Amino acid sequence: MRGVIYDGKQVRVADDLEVRDPGPGEVLVAVSAAGLCHSDLSVLDGTIPFPVPVVLGHEGAGVVEAVGAGVAHVVPGDHVALSTLANCGTCADCDRGRPTMCRQAIGRPGRPFSRDGRPVYQFAANSAFAERTVVKAVQAVRIPKDIPMPSAALIGCGVLTGLGAVLNRARVDRGDSVLVIGTGGIGLNVLQGARIAGALRIVAVDANPEKEAMARRFGATDFLTSTEGVRDVLPTGADHAFECVGRVELIRAAIDLLDRHGQAVLLGVPPATAEASFKVSSLFLDKAILGCRYGSSRPQHDIALYAELYRQGRLLLDELVTATYPVEDFEKARADAEAGRVARGVLTF
Repeated sequence: MRGVIYDGKQVRVADDLEVRDPGPGEVLVAVSAAGLCHSDLSVLDGTIPFPVPVVLGHEGAGVVEAVGAGVAHVVPGDHVALSTLANCGTCADCDRGRPTMCRQAIGRPGRPFSRDGRPVYQFAANSAFAERTVVKAVQAVRIPKDIPMPSAALIGCGVLTGLGAVLNRARVDRGDSVLVIGTGGIGLNVLQGARIAGALRIVAVDANPEKEAMARRFGATDFLTSTEGVRDVLPTGADHAFECVGRVELIRAAIDLLDRHGQAVLLGVPPATAEASFKVSSLFLDKAILGCRYGSSRPQHDIALYAELYRQGRLLLDELVTATYPVEDFEKARADAEAGRVARGVLTF
């Protein structure tokens, strides 16, 4: 079968990849569509270190092909969106409703794939850039069959992360002011999360002025090409500032632009050794800096919720898919994503 493999030096579309059958508590999914996220690109440029060879992709949707023993919530033929969160479901954090903190779901890459008889790693417990993948049952969330697969694929990462950061981590409330730095795939979902939450002023910042129309479509009330103009729009600062780029100078800007009792939420991924600075005294007015993993999500609950919001017309998904590519055109999809020409490019099988 076909899959996008990175060997530490180059990335290629292979056609001789194999995947094992699902074991107990696992699901085999025939992938229909997979979004190309910057986390995938970050593996290629070394920002996210990961063992190789690895099958990339972590934002996908498809059809259940087979289930292992003990799996009852999905059956062959079901449409599913895939989560990257292979949490155990039984530890203290899972029991508290914090599956993103499950230690079984962090830093334990499996190797369900093989090529030429040699094992190949799975990225983010998912590897959606393959015609078929095996995931833990908890990662496969049934969705209505009327949701187009390219749109459904985006729920599993960009939507969960962006909306979750707003609704679960920051808990934006009606009437709040929100600053969103960076309007890529994650930033757009933060914007629409703020709109859904009822934020009154939603300020988007992106250096590319061509992104204004899309940002306003997703919920921005104001659009700026630099953080320098934020105080003109929000004189006392923002209640919530989301950094969605992963640059330390923008992290500092997000913190500096907070109002009293404001909070900065960090979503962009800088290099693993990056350090950011801020004035300690600036936090004494009850300000906070919040990390956020995967939107602090509960995928089985949140994916179903977001799918229903989409069906009601309140959550935009189709508009996020600005280009689709057959998997063989991965390099074109990669180039378009790196150049910022697409909100989200989607690979199809």
